[in-house]
Amino acid sequence: MHIPSKYSPGDIEKRWYSHWMEKGYFHSEPDNREPYTIVIPPPNVTGVLHMGHILNNTIQDILVRKARMEGKNAEWLPGTDHASIATEARVVASLRGKGIHKFDLTRDEFLQHAWEWKEKHGGIILEQLKKLGASCDWERTCFTMDPALYESVIEVFIDFYKKGLIYRGVRMVNWDPKALTALSDEEVIYKEVNSRLYYIKYFLEDSPEEFITIATTRPETILGDTAVCVNPNDPRYQHLKGKKVLVPLVNRPVPVIEDEYVDMEFGTGCLKITPAHDINDYEIGRKYKLDSIDIFNDNGTLSEKAILYIGEDRFVVREKITAELNQKGHMAKVEDYLNKVGYSERTDEVIEPKLSLQWFLKMDVLAKPALDAVMNEKVKFYPAKVKNTYRHWMENVRDWCISRQLWWGHRIPAYYMPDGEVIVARSQDEAWQIAKKKHQLSDLKKEDLVQDEDVLDTWFSSWLWPISVFDGIRHPDNKDINYYYPTNDLVTAPEILFFWVARMIMAGLEYRKEIPFRNVYFTGIVRDKLGRKMSKSLGNSPDPLVLMDHFGADGVRIGMLFMSPAGNDLLFDESLCEQGRNFSNKIWNALRLVKNWQVDDQLSPSESNQVAGRWFDNKMNHVLGQIEDHFTKFRISDALMAAYKLTWDEFCSWYLEMIKPEYHKPIDRETYDRTVYFFETLMRMLHPFMPFITEEIWHLLNERGEGEDIIVAPYPVAGNFDEGLLKHFDMEREVIIAVRNERLNKKIPQKDKIRLLVKKNSGQQPNTYFDCIVRKMGNLDELSYVDEKIEGAASFIVGSTEFYIPLENESIDIEAEIAKLENELEYAKGFLTSVMVKLNNERFIISAPAKVIELERKKQADAEARIRVIEAQIAALKS
Repeated sequence: MHIPSKYSPGDIEKRWYSHWMEKGYFHSEPDNREPYTIVIPPPNVTGVLHMGHILNNTIQDILVRKARMEGKNAEWLPGTDHASIATEARVVASLRGKGIHKFDLTRDEFLQHAWEWKEKHGGIILEQLKKLGASCDWERTCFTMDPALYESVIEVFIDFYKKGLIYRGVRMVNWDPKALTALSDEEVIYKEVNSRLYYIKYFLEDSPEEFITIATTRPETILGDTAVCVNPNDPRYQHLKGKKVLVPLVNRPVPVIEDEYVDMEFGTGCLKITPAHDINDYEIGRKYKLDSIDIFNDNGTLSEKAILYIGEDRFVVREKITAELNQKGHMAKVEDYLNKVGYSERTDEVIEPKLSLQWFLKMDVLAKPALDAVMNEKVKFYPAKVKNTYRHWMENVRDWCISRQLWWGHRIPAYYMPDGEVIVARSQDEAWQIAKKKHQLSDLKKEDLVQDEDVLDTWFSSWLWPISVFDGIRHPDNKDINYYYPTNDLVTAPEILFFWVARMIMAGLEYRKEIPFRNVYFTGIVRDKLGRKMSKSLGNSPDPLVLMDHFGADGVRIGMLFMSPAGNDLLFDESLCEQGRNFSNKIWNALRLVKNWQVDDQLSPSESNQVAGRWFDNKMNHVLGQIEDHFTKFRISDALMAAYKLTWDEFCSWYLEMIKPEYHKPIDRETYDRTVYFFETLMRMLHPFMPFITEEIWHLLNERGEGEDIIVAPYPVAGNFDEGLLKHFDMEREVIIAVRNERLNKKIPQKDKIRLLVKKNSGQQPNTYFDCIVRKMGNLDELSYVDEKIEGAASFIVGSTEFYIPLENESIDIEAEIAKLENELEYAKGFLTSVMVKLNNERFIISAPAKVIELERKKQADAEARIRVIEAQIAALKS
């Protein structure tokens, strides 16, 4: 069998992915096996693959592939989100490039363009995930505006409306002047910015010489002021009770009101009240029945109600009004000020608080059971610290603004009668029938009913995702929803904890009376080496497709996991992808080494080969147990690192060296077959992490029949292991390394055989089990045990055992040997001190398990024995 000298991932990855697809390995149907289900966090239909997607989907694929190999019926359901704001913005920009403006089109004409754009661009990211190796059930791919999912969203709206949880009202909302839509609180990102605090004089109406000074960061909003508020306990303003002041520039008289809400220490202790443009002012306005003057148009320009600067942008007006206030004697001073400003999560536009007629969903009744599910660990978070953030939000949840002033999305199923009454129904026809029956209006025409222009918040469809993808809203007892729900694990980003995770738990408990998933794994945010979030604008985000072309998909997957502890942000370093590629090359070279050996069926295995086999079998079982433990705790990176070290360090660097036959000599059949078995087990262990190279090597290691692919081979299960044997070899490993170091220091070629004499101390008896390995790997022609120190020999110490290498015709550098031993003595004493700190700590002795204390006492005894041996050697050299 010809195996290329170099591993070339490109063609191999395409070939195996096509093979897996053709065999239908990714597809699932309900059967009698245990299901394992993950639903993909649906990427925006506008999206292309970025590094966050690589991390998130690599982890999902690892979990799914492992479950598939464990014999579970694995279902990883993919799909995309219609992303109302982002998609509509892309379509509007595309039309603008053709000279077409949105409002020159009818709604239906615009939606036709939007669907065409979606069909052309919407599947890009899913195709890119295939290059990563994502083993999604592509036959079940969903889109949040597919007919079944669309109908599910409408059904839920109608149901909540009937339950009295959805209502329509004028409220203060977060308004995005760029997207021209309201946003929920969770779609607002607060950033610290360098602002200015403007101190403005408001003159009293009945005393033109007298004024009060008010501090604000938004001087343009004074045009909407309808009151000034002071704290009733503030002695500075007692004389203003019942008075009025004039709003600068427009000279509108407004009352001075009193409320303990005002912080006497902030600014001047006087607060301007602008009910239409500040949430706190809005609440005060409601409390004191103040007028509300909306001075902004939807696009952030000033309206006619502002009286001044009509039609000009709010930030342009800020500069102009500052100058005019200064010119007319109203500006007391201006200070630099650091404050937090809300930005649209989608458009990065500064949010404008605005009174608006919107649809809302009451959240308090939904939040309580969803909070309990997480705090009682029915749903487990990894890392657990996210629970605190979740609890804080759920205990302070506000009603969800669910309407958006867009055309692309799920249109709100509300129809308005000529008198303004609302009928909520699935269609205009159904609304017409309801209206006629309810109001006995036989002459009412269907076209008299006008549907609400708004669409629902994108998250109002996404929160149903684990249910709607299995059609569990429309058909709550179908076989798919009953089999696949609840799903097992969710892998997502912490920044959508409230947008998505919390709401999915609410929806699951409301419509299935059951949690939607059992575990939530939160990935970190991928940042560059400077700690900055990756973004196109900064130019610091590498193209994942270019990385995969350069390092292979397996290399990139491994590289991302090397830096991704659960829940912690990770600093992307391309060198780790290179390390991933190097790992692929290491395994490939190991394959070439093994497959190039000549096998002699008549040859009996040597003692060293048998010992090596027993050691590696124990080591492999030990590590497989560790890996399984890491998986149960969602320590995916730790699981990979354990698998990586077992393969690279223990198998490639140690085991293969132990059994490697001499040059041009054959290997015995038993050892060879055992080695192939080990290799196959390692590939099965690594397959979830590195699907492509493991499938290739699996087929190169042995002839395989139809369907005997590694993707469906059993995942290795840990067996028993001898811990004492592993500890014994760890000491012998130190001996082999020390022998090699002495060869290097004394310039003794590896091909030259040497003698190794061993002196046991502290009453220890020799354990010769691994002597055959030490002989082979140290290239020794003698390994024997002595009772006395050997003069004129190079020496080293492992534990408390002394080792001597007699040197022919060569003198020992006494000073160098003493210096080396003194360094070892210093280290040993430092180690003993650290152990004694623990053992002298009363709290440690009381609280630590007996096994831990026993281990520390053994460390103490070993260190003390080693110190005695080193001190004796130093004394002998000095005598």
